[in-house]
Amino acid sequence: MNRVIDKRRKLARRKHHIRKRISGTASRPRMSVFRSNSHMYVQVIDDVTGTTLIAASTVEAELKDLKNSVEDAAKLGETIGKRMLEKDIDTCVFDRNGYLFHGIVKGIADGARKAGVRF
Repeated sequence: MNRVIDKRRKLARRKHHIRKRISGTASRPRMSVFRSNSHMYVQVIDDVTGTTLIAASTVEAELKDLKNSVEDAAKLGETIGKRMLEKDIDTCVFDRNGYLFHGIVKGIADGARKAGVRF
C-alpha cells in the first residue's frame, strides 16, 4: 500500500513542478494528457478563463474501440489535432501531466503533430 501512495505522491510532485512553468492562453492553449489503466483523455485548456476548449477521450462513442496502446494513442492525438484545427488552433503548449514523455504520452503528441499542431 505504501508503494502506491509513494507513486502517487511522486506523480503529484512532478505535475506541480511542470504546472509552475506551463500555462495556456486563448491564442496558445495547454494540451493536457491523462491516462488511466483503461482509458486515455486529452483536453485543450485556456487557463486564463479556466475553460476546456476541446476534449477527446477513449470513453466517447466514436473512439471507444481504441485501447491503451501507442498506436491507438497516436490515433487519439490525430483526432484531437483535427478538432483543434477545426477551431483554428494550430499551436499549443503540451502538458504531459507528470507522466514521462514516452509510450502513450509520446504517441498522443506525435499524433497531434501529424495532424498539423505545433508545440
